[in-house]
Amino acid sequence: MARTIHTEIRVRAPPERVWSVLTDFPAYSEWNPFIRAVEGRPAIGEKLRVTLQSSPGSTMRFRPRVLVASAPSELRWLGRLGLPGLFDGEHRFVIESDGAGGSVLTQSETFRGLLVPLVWRGLGPRTEAAFHRMNEALRDRVEPPVLP
Repeated sequence: MARTIHTEIRVRAPPERVWSVLTDFPAYSEWNPFIRAVEGRPAIGEKLRVTLQSSPGSTMRFRPRVLVASAPSELRWLGRLGLPGLFDGEHRFVIESDGAGGSVLTQSETFRGLLVPLVWRGLGPRTEAAFHRMNEALRDRVEPPVLP
């Protein structure tokens, strides 16, 4: 069984600027309320160390492998809990030009595996809310300040 979460946000900055913030992993602790830390490089085949905080007091660490790192348009990784097919999550960031000097950032994740139906009721809404918080924080970090 597969379940997908899909979120998007418009950003008043070009895709290259959004990409540079999204892939500046050492700075995540300064702005990212959901993905608190990432160690590794955004490169195909790279094994990352990711620390998530979907809600206060709920921290999870995992080691996904980067599947796609195509600047400035897509970053995708696959993380697993235990054995393949038990609980797999393919996380995807897509950055597209909005045609007016800005971008649309899409953040999504497809969860697959035997455990998905058992944990989805609690996991789905909490994770979707965390995606929205991260999207907004990234937008706030990337956009130029609004002058009075």
